[in-house]
Amino acid sequence: MADVAHKLHHGYTYGNYRLWPDDERWELIDGVPYGMSPAPTRRHQDILVELSRQLSNFLLDKPCRIYVAPFDLILPENDEVDDDVDTVVQPDLLVICNREILTSAGARGVPDLIVEILSPSTARKDTLEKFLLYERKGVREYWIVDPVAATVTIYLLGPDGRYGRPDIHGAEETINVTMLAGCEIVLEPLFRE
Repeated sequence: MADVAHKLHHGYTYGNYRLWPDDERWELIDGVPYGMSPAPTRRHQDILVELSRQLSNFLLDKPCRIYVAPFDLILPENDEVDDDVDTVVQPDLLVICNREILTSAGARGVPDLIVEILSPSTARKDTLEKFLLYERKGVREYWIVDPVAATVTIYLLGPDGRYGRPDIHGAEETINVTMLAGCEIVLEPLFRE
């Protein structure tokens, strides 16, 4: 339908999105469709699997749930019906503690944690468009994982509704998940070749 991260017209909704071919992956941000890479790289998948493993182990027998792409996250402006919502994204990984936002198709509402793993074709969207979107929607913790630099950049939503100065962590560190008290992630296995 278009190149990855190629902007088309404004005005699309989740109702339109649900009619698009199943063999194409798209996201909508404020009614603008963005094509997604056909398949992530092996390195991207290695990081996603390891991070998912560590988070899943921590969340065992806890109320929060972890999901990985493809997983539709509908982010409405107000109380509009799903088909009228103009923003639906597929974060690489998200953690949802409020199970009331879960739907049969994915989730509708703001998760507690979103993680995006950078790839050359989506880096700009993840660091700019999605950063601004997640901040505006009130995602309390947003991680950007950079496989090339072997870093995790963490943004926390402040009381003013804005992301403050990021914390940047390297592969040799163990970091805390702020939204999940007691959860520590060892970064070295994420970046191990």
